[in-house]
Amino acid sequence: WLDELPGCFRGAVVANEVLDVMPVHLLASRAEGLFERGVGLADDGAGGRRLCWADVPAAGAVCEAAQALALPAPASGEYVTELNLAGGAWVAAWAERLECGAMLLIDYGYPRAEYYLPSRSGGTLLCYYRHHAHGDPFLWPGLNDITAFVDFTAVAEAGFAAGLDVLGYTSQAHFLFNCGVLDCLARRGPQESADYIRAARAVQRLTAPQEMGELFKVLALGRGMAEPLQGFARGDRLHTL
Repeated sequence: WLDELPGCFRGAVVANEVLDVMPVHLLASRAEGLFERGVGLADDGAGGRRLCWADVPAAGAVCEAAQALALPAPASGEYVTELNLAGGAWVAAWAERLECGAMLLIDYGYPRAEYYLPSRSGGTLLCYYRHHAHGDPFLWPGLNDITAFVDFTAVAEAGFAAGLDVLGYTSQAHFLFNCGVLDCLARRGPQESADYIRAARAVQRLTAPQEMGELFKVLALGRGMAEPLQGFARGDRLHTL
């Protein structure tokens, strides 16, 4: 465990499902303008108080960043989404420290063009409590794992603006296949052995399109890397960012 980032670093930084748990700003785009969604208190009907959503007009850095996204503004109702400013700041902090090496950022998410589709009007915020997914962060406060999908375009832009090279972007399945996961599986022993079968099921879950293979992406940022990274040899999707 680290209490703070090192002053300087050379090597590989692997961040597996780190960006998705960083705090996000919730945005609500309506015909009357752009709002930031926060938390307030309301009567619970039994003489007590309960947590509730409370919107205020978006301002400052949140408003500036959100306006650059050109979010859909529905004629009626609202378009709700997330803005992860903390993720960009975290990448920039690593850029100050990474003398030579690469950051591998593995998470579920989309490039910007897919993240802010008009059809994704409810956002991507999710909560997990004891492995059960739900959409209400006010249930069991402090016990939920609250996550949001990652805008990989924003992360790549933050790294590039901070002086890092964008080295590759692809699906988790392509990344693992490029890195030789099937060769590793073959070394587990006879295909009829229990050890091989368990490992094969794990590989299936990590790489199948209907499982984690397509939903999870891998983005590489770095500095001073002379050779292309093997994980992006085939199926690189940098053009989609």
